[in-house]
Amino acid sequence: MNLGRTRREFLIATARSGGILVGGSCLAGSGWLAYLAGDPAAAAAGDPLPELIRAAPKARYWTSTTAAKAAADCLACHDAGEVAAEKRHSHEQKLVKCLLCAQSCLIGDGERGRCRARINVGGELRSLVYGRPITIHVDPIEKKPFYHFLPGSAAFSMATSGCPLHCKFCQNWEISQARPEDYRSPAVAPEQIVHAATARNAPVIAFTYNEPTVFTEYLTDIARVARQQGRRSVLVSCGFMNEAPLAEMCEVLDAIKIDLKGFSKDFYRKVCDAELEPVLRSIKQVARSGTHLELVNLVVPTLNDSEKMLTELAKWVVGEIGPDVPVHFTRFHPDYQLLNLPPTPKATLERARAIAMDQGIRYAFVGNWPGHPGNHTYCPKCGKAVIERNGFFILGMHVKEGRCKFCQTKIAGVWR
Repeated sequence: MNLGRTRREFLIATARSGGILVGGSCLAGSGWLAYLAGDPAAAAAGDPLPELIRAAPKARYWTSTTAAKAAADCLACHDAGEVAAEKRHSHEQKLVKCLLCAQSCLIGDGERGRCRARINVGGELRSLVYGRPITIHVDPIEKKPFYHFLPGSAAFSMATSGCPLHCKFCQNWEISQARPEDYRSPAVAPEQIVHAATARNAPVIAFTYNEPTVFTEYLTDIARVARQQGRRSVLVSCGFMNEAPLAEMCEVLDAIKIDLKGFSKDFYRKVCDAELEPVLRSIKQVARSGTHLELVNLVVPTLNDSEKMLTELAKWVVGEIGPDVPVHFTRFHPDYQLLNLPPTPKATLERARAIAMDQGIRYAFVGNWPGHPGNHTYCPKCGKAVIERNGFFILGMHVKEGRCKFCQTKIAGVWR
């Protein structure tokens, strides 16, 4: 063993040998890979990218200079004034404008967007990650975290590589910031994923770990098959997608958790290389759709933990989407590019939860701190603990048919 390797180098080397990442570790290809794809010889010699490109299916949500010159296509890249003025544009290059997420990447032929998961091939956008899961694990649904969606359920969790954000505190950076060719895995059809979830008695399939928006075609296909077979599907997301793809996701998904990483444009730009407004738009869109929604705010010391920022976040949630959306204030631990910061103090998480409750949020939680009373769900009327938790585990369930067993008050959520 080469003890001089970094963690990422070790994981990439293992995955290239035919393994598949499982919750931060790696299972041999002869296990999960053979089971899912019937192909234990997952790794082939040489550069995997040409084969990935050859097999990559056409993506959705994009336009191109090679597409029909409809006004709608023009408006995807040019403002209305330019189109109205009938200015002539020279489109000698085969450019693609990706319309999947709010990064709005303009991609040259042979190049990729910022997520690294989608590539322009001759003026056609293709997905390099469709059918290419690199991480599979069965988690408690509480780990996502979903606290008010089928508590105690097992979630068959999966991911590909890629993310449109570059958060300095990312806990899954080994896959979210990787390229598809960094990990070798065989093609796995949506039906095979659902079959694997069924075999593991997991009633929920969770798209998580990296940003699942980058494999939206794959996840929506899986979710449709899962629904036909009586399984639920959930999304764990940064919320940075555009409205049309999110509308499709809301149609096929049963629950969505969005990370509201900080209530500051400056924080998003400096720490996440992104913008706040698209995330707020996505949160409101999910809430309007009726899809079960939960929010997470990772509280990072000195960066997004000010009383002003936490208060504004809570006010916005109550004012824009209502008091019944569960909000998790979770503990940061040093990772990736923020190794210089300390873990979030317990008092900071307690303050964040108290601010949220003072502003009217009925279900505010302390996350990543097992055993804290803030792990529990409390009835907003009688104040008793109706779901008792220790971290990801249910200790007591006092919700019956969606109501508090003690006073019969309705508890917002999906319970069966």
